[in-house]
Amino acid sequence: MAGGAREVLTLQLGHFAGFVGAHWWNQQDAALCAPSEAAAPPAELCPDVLYRAGRTPHGRETYTPRLILMDLKGSLSSLKQEGGLYGDAQLDAAIAWQGKLTTHKEELCPKNPYLQDLRSAEGVLSSDGIWRVRSIPSGKESSVRVWSDFLRVHLHPRSICMIHKYNHDGEAGRLEAFGQGESILKEPRYLEELEDRLHFYVEECDFLQGFQILCDLHNGFSGVGAKATELLQDEYSGRGIITWGLLPGPYSLREPQKNVFRLLNTAFGLVHMSAHSSLVCPLSLGRSLGLRPEPPVTFPHLQYDATLPFHCAAVLATTLDTVTVPYRLRSSPVSMAHLADLLNFSGKKVVTAAATIPFPLVPGQSLPDALVQLGGPAAWTPLSACGGPCGTRCFALSVVLRGLDGARHTSRLAPGTALPSPLHACTTGEDVLAQYLQQQEPRVRSSAHLLLAPCNVVPPYPRLFSPSLSQHGLVLDGSPPGAAVESIPVLGALCSSSTLSQTLGDLARDLSTLDVRRWASFLDAGVEQADVEEALEELGSLAQCYRGGDSLTD
Repeated sequence: MAGGAREVLTLQLGHFAGFVGAHWWNQQDAALCAPSEAAAPPAELCPDVLYRAGRTPHGRETYTPRLILMDLKGSLSSLKQEGGLYGDAQLDAAIAWQGKLTTHKEELCPKNPYLQDLRSAEGVLSSDGIWRVRSIPSGKESSVRVWSDFLRVHLHPRSICMIHKYNHDGEAGRLEAFGQGESILKEPRYLEELEDRLHFYVEECDFLQGFQILCDLHNGFSGVGAKATELLQDEYSGRGIITWGLLPGPYSLREPQKNVFRLLNTAFGLVHMSAHSSLVCPLSLGRSLGLRPEPPVTFPHLQYDATLPFHCAAVLATTLDTVTVPYRLRSSPVSMAHLADLLNFSGKKVVTAAATIPFPLVPGQSLPDALVQLGGPAAWTPLSACGGPCGTRCFALSVVLRGLDGARHTSRLAPGTALPSPLHACTTGEDVLAQYLQQQEPRVRSSAHLLLAPCNVVPPYPRLFSPSLSQHGLVLDGSPPGAAVESIPVLGALCSSSTLSQTLGDLARDLSTLDVRRWASFLDAGVEQADVEEALEELGSLAQCYRGGDSLTD
């Protein structure tokens, strides 16, 4: 049991969601295993929110993610569906059976040769006496084809739910369309399997606060997500449901059917999941949800390859690890439902995400200095394919800044020194951050959290960072430090803003220009022309929500 924690059950739906989820769980595991000083205060984040304690049939204690994961046949590579922590379920069943036994063995997928040490004790003993896993060589990161190649966390046997009727690889039997995904959870086999797993995890919770869903938006898993959120809303009314709609990196005009399906799946997914979720946030390193491709977003101190899901997912997982802090706090947490209430008033259920990765801090600099130098939200990198925040109106805002030690929270100017800004007069870091938000977005509903704990970026997190960063993510002048970056400060934000009016409106306009009858395979999957027209109308209504005022002062 979670001992008073407000538990969250995570659902991962789709293969790119698996990539983001693998990085997310690796970061949680790194935080759990991070060495701490004897005099250190209790951890600010409560891992029991996301993890469950258990015991194997042989009496071994376990601590595994409270997770249900759905993916397609061929997506697990060498990972067993039941995981490796509780033994082989098929072997146990065979031992119990006393009759004649015939064994048919399927050829095993070979482990990625560059990643085999991730599941072994192989690593490097560093100068500080800590055993560290070797990082994946930069030139070999393209060899990461599936999320299971780099997942370091053991999963419970009830976590992985495979959809065998569709293939992960190949041209045939793909889960491409929203209607296909919806139909999966209309089949008794898959619906009952999901319900059984939900009941298993939910019934052992003492104070379940809700569900966080990581779901592919660009493929047929958007339909799976739509039915899953509908099921959760029907069966667990009153619980928070926060859905993260995930899209991989940029796309090419050379694949017209893929692009049209991506547009249709995204539109249907946003409409249906926003109807059944407390909050929906698209997450992408692209700049557009529509048909016109645009270059991916950039970060001053990150060097990533937008064509690699391994890279894109790492950046999005770091964002998630930051913006979800409010409902994972050990002390005075903000529940998922309350976070949603802050951001989704007046029907504004879709929000955007932005981040500064890493938060730019130089040695000797205080938080007031860094915020003055950073500027306002226009300096944050938008991560919802909704363009930048410039010229938009913010209705509600939740900001988390993490990874700054307490000595940096306030100004250390000598008495009598002229204050460079009002931020330098604040006496606590929390006041500094609150004052900063008040300056940048006056009279806006906002919530701010300041944490000492950084984001952990140890291997197998990819080596994305500028050589000018220190081991703990500080921006250095002069020669590179040489040591690999292991943790970073991050600023993350969720925002309800008027930029969504244009984004959702543009999505609706792109949808209206399509002659969906040309893409018969999308309609054959179970979607009718009337459904397209209804989605178009719903998108227009969603866009309208962000055109008016409805802020605290209107």
